[in-house]
Amino acid sequence: MTSYIPSITLPGQLFAQPAASILLPIVTGTGIGLFVRPTETERTYLAVKQPPYRPPPQVFGPAWTVLYGLMGFSAYRAWTTGMASLNPRTVELTKQGATLYTIQLALNFMFMPLFFKYKRPVEATVDITILTGVVGYLTYIWGQVDIVSGWALAPYLGWLGFATYLSAGVGYLNNWDIADKERPIDKSA
Repeated sequence: MTSYIPSITLPGQLFAQPAASILLPIVTGTGIGLFVRPTETERTYLAVKQPPYRPPPQVFGPAWTVLYGLMGFSAYRAWTTGMASLNPRTVELTKQGATLYTIQLALNFMFMPLFFKYKRPVEATVDITILTGVVGYLTYIWGQVDIVSGWALAPYLGWLGFATYLSAGVGYLNNWDIADKERPIDKSA
């Protein structure tokens, strides 16, 4: 069970504005992707031993953009629906979800730097495993507030399960050490 913790929760005004709610994860996620440097990320991704079913690197940018947008839509929808409710339990669940949402956003934004910039697959896998659990619980909480909000998080939850498999698989196949793994990118392909 979680509680609403105002000191660590994004402001309600952010959730109440559809553009802000949707653009926050997209813009911040893109910024972190640029901070980690896409070319270096791709070099590392192509150099490490990968588990079966890994997608090509070009899939991640569009996939995360859509997932971040759905995440922001879910936040907006849950907040506006839940806070307008006359049921005190629904309002409480909405606020608890806002705290969970903020926590999952922080965990999400930590993954790329942990894995690709600092090359720490153990910590990145722990991070994404906790993230998947938090998002699962958030989906459950916000699904009680508004069914559409819960379902809007379902693709994200599915992708996190797959990403956890990829992170753990890469860690395991590379003996949990990817520190010196980078490969030049062939631009002619």
